[in-house]
Amino acid sequence: MSEVMITAADVNKLRQTTGAGMMDCKKALVETGGDFEAAIDFLRKKGQKVAANRADRESTEGLAIAKTANGHAVLLVLSCETDFVAINEAFGAFANQLVDLALENNAADKDALLALTIDGRTVADHITEQVGKIGEKIEIAFYANIAGELVYGYNHPGNQIATIVAFNKAVDQEVGKNVAMQIAAMAPVAIDKEGVTQETLDRELEIAREQVRAEGKPEDMVEKIAQGKVNKFYKESTLNNQEYIKDGKLNVLQYLQSVDKDLKVTDFKRYAIK
Repeated sequence: MSEVMITAADVNKLRQTTGAGMMDCKKALVETGGDFEAAIDFLRKKGQKVAANRADRESTEGLAIAKTANGHAVLLVLSCETDFVAINEAFGAFANQLVDLALENNAADKDALLALTIDGRTVADHITEQVGKIGEKIEIAFYANIAGELVYGYNHPGNQIATIVAFNKAVDQEVGKNVAMQIAAMAPVAIDKEGVTQETLDRELEIAREQVRAEGKPEDMVEKIAQGKVNKFYKESTLNNQEYIKDGKLNVLQYLQSVDKDLKVTDFKRYAIK
């Protein structure tokens, strides 16, 4: 079997994603045959502290935009190849036009949005036209539409991170903003531990077991300690259980209950381009 060629660009990409050292990143890629996601897990199993954005979807450049209207919130990411295009005023105007169109027509998913029309031609056709004009690959990298009694969309300055969040009750918009900013900053994977997928749980348990073994703990203690690490993962990575960024004495659920004892987050989406 031929050896996989690991390039400096591959190493740098992993370093930028994880924050790990260059040599550690190179070793991880070599050990995993160049598999990027496996390399991230390799670093974590070896006890490396990996940056929170490891779970973000890969994208090169572009704009992430969140907007709300009539009880709906949409998050759209229009991606391109270079920062030069992403900061272009016309590109930004086109991205915002697509978001407004999605909201106006309550497009359920990306396919529905691509089928909508502007001046008699589909969004898909307009994107193809933009590719021809600009000479770069342009696509809708991500799209989500959620609904609730209160919805809020947050755009981090620079439009590289955007979040949308829905609640079961209509409360003050400031509450929506606070929680949306929490999601942007802390990148939760689910609302509560019940929302964590079995695949994610299995992955975290495997990584935790390898970390415990690497620490030299007795084998009969591995499962118990690994479960403790998973409980820490729930606390750090599920929204309700995260420490509330504006008051470290509360978790997010406690903050919501301080506003209204029945207030809950029903859905959220987050996207970080880089």
